[in-house]
This record gives sequence, structure tokens and C-alpha cells, in this order.
Amino acid sequence: MTHSRRFPMAMSKLVPVVRGEGVGEKLWFYGGGVHTWLATGSETGGVFLLFDDIMTRGKTTPLHTHPEVDETLYVLEGEILVHIDGREQTLGSGGVAMVPRGVPHAFLVTSDRARLLFLETPGTSEAFYRGASEPLTPALEASAPVDFDRVRASAARNGGIEILGPPPFGK
Repeated sequence: MTHSRRFPMAMSKLVPVVRGEGVGEKLWFYGGGVHTWLATGSETGGVFLLFDDIMTRGKTTPLHTHPEVDETLYVLEGEILVHIDGREQTLGSGGVAMVPRGVPHAFLVTSDRARLLFLETPGTSEAFYRGASEPLTPALEASAPVDFDRVRASAARNGGIEILGPPPFGK
């Protein structure tokens, strides 16, 4: 029996996605950071969303969950402190954290710069990120405003994330 007979594949209208280093739509995320979109939910048929995020020291997220998305983050460069379900751990380059849907979490960048790769499955939270982002321009990157009100408004309007409270890290 051939593989295709055992596991029939539905005809797909998806096309392959191939992007080199640094290639992809760049957005300023109002939660703080530059996203480079590597594979969007629309490109993957909603199976996953993959983006690179470059942030600076002190960038933090509010305590939040993704009710319908499992989130995996991989530290490419730098160091972060992750808070997952009440416990904290430092992750440096090569570190990974997988946060199942519904589990409260947050992170804080503790190095001068950090670069993370985010994989969200399924890729259904794209509307949230787009609603809380703008296309990256030199002027926007230079001013780098953080606007958590815009992030909260996008969460309320688009779903994909539930903000539970302020960042859980002591200052």
C-alpha cells in the first residue's frame, strides 16, 4: 500500500512559503518589538503562525493567555525571564518554552536585546497582532512607542489573547 493511499491528502490551494534571513513583512508591534512575519496564518491555511520578534531590555508583556492557541517561543539571541503559570525561569539563546492554550504567562527581556521566534498553533491569532501593529517605517522604529491600550483594544476586537493583568515581574 502506498503512503498516499494510507493517508489521502486533500487538494490544497496553499503555495509553498520560502523566505530568506530578514525577509518577510515587518511590523512594529505596539506591545514593544519588531515582528518579521515568516509564515502567516493565511499562508499556512490557519495551521500555524510563525514570526521573529526583536525587542530591547525591559520589554515585557502583561500576564495573558491565548485561549485557543498553543504558543512556543525559541530564544534566538539574548535572554528573557518567562513567567508561566506562576513560576519564573530565565531562558537564554537556544532556550525554548511551550505554553499550552489557556495557561497564564508573560515574559520580560533582561538582556540589552533579544530576538525570539514565535510559533503559534493554530495560526488563528494573526488578526490580534495585525490590529496592534503598524507597518515598520524608519520614523516609527526610531520612536518605538509602546501602547498597551492599543494592544488591549485589538484583543477585545480580534480575540486571540486574553489579558489577565499587569506584568507579574517585580521592578
